[in-house]
Amino acid sequence: MPSAADLLAWYDRHRRVLPWRAGPGESRDPYRIWLSEVMLQQTTVATVGPRYARFLDRFPTVNALAEADWAKVAEEWAGLGYYARARNLHACAKAVVARGGFPPDAPGLEELPGIGRYTASAVAAIAFDQPMVPVDGNVERVTARLAAVEEPLPGAKPRLTALAARFMEDPAARARPGDFAQALFDLGATICTPRSPACALCPWCEGCAARRAGIAAALPRKSPKAARPLRHGAHFLLTDAQGRILLRRRPEKGLLGGMLEVPGTPWRVGAWDAAEALAHAPAAAPWRLLPGTARHGFTHFELEMVLYAAPLPSGLVPEGEWHAAAAARGAVPTVMRRLIDLARLPDSA
Repeated sequence: MPSAADLLAWYDRHRRVLPWRAGPGESRDPYRIWLSEVMLQQTTVATVGPRYARFLDRFPTVNALAEADWAKVAEEWAGLGYYARARNLHACAKAVVARGGFPPDAPGLEELPGIGRYTASAVAAIAFDQPMVPVDGNVERVTARLAAVEEPLPGAKPRLTALAARFMEDPAARARPGDFAQALFDLGATICTPRSPACALCPWCEGCAARRAGIAAALPRKSPKAARPLRHGAHFLLTDAQGRILLRRRPEKGLLGGMLEVPGTPWRVGAWDAAEALAHAPAAAPWRLLPGTARHGFTHFELEMVLYAAPLPSGLVPEGEWHAAAAARGAVPTVMRRLIDLARLPDSA
């Protein structure tokens, strides 16, 4: 195995400055570390940075998050995707407060709502200096190249996890497990990148089997992804005399659970004809089909939606919440923003 001391020396010189990362000598707040790990799942550092700061301004402590209404948490999470994370985040904060703080080890952390093996390892290592190697995509890539593992992902995950755990056999890694974990993250994010790795700048280049074999850029290999099915939906943009939009909150369980949406049909494989779709309209109104479609990709399927629009008829009081167009775009998930944009409203143009 390459020297952990070499990687840590590189990290001490080149570590990234990130809003959730404590500097040398600073205390490590498990709340901030946990929050960043949840936000970074399936989301880029560039996207998370400003949203993380805004979230902390609104919920500066785990107690503040636990005490917040779900609607406020959902509003702050809108646009970050993978919305079950927000539900679990809120539930986890309540559980942490109820038990008097974060458990200091991975087994205890995994007992909390929404915390899986990776997040538990990351928080345990970074916040509590537990001798663990959290394995994210960066660590998988670094490990696959160091050992020239050509078995494709996801099948190679168990082997890569076992290989990465061996880093902790090095006394230098065990002396600074939190820094070592973050050093691995930084190495994968800035040097051992998915395309065109900068091997000449890598502190571990001499020990890299993939570099020696000339296959570093090709690893880790990935199995072909299955084509995602296409589903269809029809939604209804109802506006009142003030130009506000009617939104409804989705059921707590299921996709986008508890988030606000533009009312509409279920999402299904076949397209909706007008008669079928209008049976799901939130009110009897002079609906007209707007030109264009909105598309959005979920993990397991692609979604294509059409949008009907109508003014609110006098005397009707449909169930839901009324939001100004600009506020509505900030309160709904990205998939719903794309729908609202079809209407080309003055506040969303």
